[in-house]
Parts: sequence; structure tokens; C-alpha cells
Amino acid sequence: MSTITQPVTHIIVWSKTGCHFCQEIKTYLEINGYTYTNLEVAGNDVLRDVLEAKYGIRHVPVVEVGGNGQYTALLEPDLEKLQYLLNSTQVEESRVQ
Repeated sequence: MSTITQPVTHIIVWSKTGCHFCQEIKTYLEINGYTYTNLEVAGNDVLRDVLEAKYGIRHVPVVEVGGNGQYTALLEPDLEKLQYLLNSTQVEESRVQ
């Protein structure tokens, strides 16, 4: 007998302390029961270099949603687009129970 496992969807928020757009995104996720991993870029130029290599930008917030090495990124602080991304990638598995 084999077990089929569903891919788990993750949410990653690239942010910086003091960034009000970053806080708005994180608050939205928390209020709506989503768990996420926060990557703090302040004082960590290597993380900004990663953003530049991946997306050609160095600013935050950036929200990545996906799993198994495949992520879709939201590169602007737009809550409507964030909700659309969350709905289209079926992040129900990562919602707080």
C-alpha cells in the first residue's frame, strides 16, 4: 500500500522592520488565519541580492506562495492581488486550524 501526500503550500513574506506596507501584508495574513515565514531583509544585503537575482528588484514587501520549489510572487503591496494569489494556489493546507 502506498501513501499519496499532497504538496503543502507555503507563504513567504520578504519584509523589513518599519515598512508599513510589509506590516499591512503580515497583518492581513494573520487576521485571515494564514501562517507564513517572514524573511527580514534589513541589515541583510544577501537577501536583497537574492530578490534581485530572482525578480530584478531589491524592495519589499514581496510575497511568495507555493511549494516544492515552485513559487508565485506578488511584487507589490496589493491586498486584492494577494487574496487572488492565495485563492488560486489553494493555500488552505497552510491555514491556521
